[in-house]
Amino acid sequence: MKVPLYSKEGKKQKDVELSAALFGARVNKRLLALVNKAFAANLRHGTAQTKTRKDVRGGGKKPWKQKGTGRARAGSTRSPVWRGGGTVFGPHPRSYYVNLPKGMKKQALVSALSLRASENNIVVLEAVQSQNGKTKELVKLFSALPVQGKSTLCVVKDFGEPLKRASRNMSEWVRVRKAADLNAYHVLRRTKLIIEEDALPVLEAAVGAAQTAKAE
Repeated sequence: MKVPLYSKEGKKQKDVELSAALFGARVNKRLLALVNKAFAANLRHGTAQTKTRKDVRGGGKKPWKQKGTGRARAGSTRSPVWRGGGTVFGPHPRSYYVNLPKGMKKQALVSALSLRASENNIVVLEAVQSQNGKTKELVKLFSALPVQGKSTLCVVKDFGEPLKRASRNMSEWVRVRKAADLNAYHVLRRTKLIIEEDALPVLEAAVGAAQTAKAE
């Protein structure tokens, strides 16, 4: 599989060969759905909290006597059926974390990369650098590439401090991530994929030859 390699000026230099094991594997959509759901769940904080009737302040006194009033029996004004009362079966702090096997994560990453490759949404760039940490440098760089202003993920080998500062205000359009930390959720969240040329060997090493062979 070949994709165009672009220079920093946005000019097409040549075609580069992508690893078929990493970018040409069978796309396992069921696996992608499971992993995408798991990663999204792991981002949840689980801090929602509601008060039950024992947590609501007040309600210690019986509102009226048990009999003779013609009204329904009531023991507390903080009953769930009363306004201002406690909540029944409301959310409480909990963990939504889903533990996924490493092999599943790697195969999902291979499927996600192969999906973007099959859609012709991958561009390889010579280098992604920022000399002084200015956002306008990256805007000029990415505007010259055929990403059509779509939501884009840029994968780099090294994510230094100048590049972090320069890309901080571009996360709505282009999100920059380190190749060693890439996962399927990052790829699926973005339509276009820009990969730094030096990051390709890092991706292959991160997935591993044994796992990429299984994904074929």
